[in-house]
Amino acid sequence: MNHRNKNKLRKSKQRDRILAVLKDTQTHPTANWVYDQLKPEFPSLSLGNVYRNLNILVEQGLVERLDFGSTFDRYEAKIEPHLHLVCESCGAIFDLDVPGEMNEKLEKHVSSRTDFQVLRQRMEVFGLCADCRDRDRR
Repeated sequence: MNHRNKNKLRKSKQRDRILAVLKDTQTHPTANWVYDQLKPEFPSLSLGNVYRNLNILVEQGLVERLDFGSTFDRYEAKIEPHLHLVCESCGAIFDLDVPGEMNEKLEKHVSSRTDFQVLRQRMEVFGLCADCRDRDRR
C-alpha cells in the first residue's frame, strides 16, 4: 500500500463530520454547501479538503456522487437503491424508496436479455415538482 492510500484509510474527524452532515440532510448538497455547514466547526477547513474527503467517501462506497448535468456534482449518503425525482425546472432532487422486489426484477430483466452484469443501480425520473407545476398553472 502506498503512502497516499494509507492516508486515505486513516480516521479523519473532518471526514466523519462530512459523512454525518450528508446523512442528516434530505437534500442532495454540493461540496460548497457541505463546506458552508462545517466551516464554523473547522475554521481551517478548505473547499479542497471537502472535495478530497468527499472523493474518499465515494471510493469507500459510503457516499454517492450524483451528476445531473449541472455545474456542480451533488452528494448523498443514502446508498440503498432508490429513485431520484429531478425537477427540470428548479433542479430540486427528491428521493423515492423503491421496493426491493422492483430492483431485483429490473436486474433479472437486464441479465436475461443481455450479457451485462449489474453491479449497482441508479435511477432518475425527470419532470416537474409540485411547486414548479403549480407555478406554471398560475
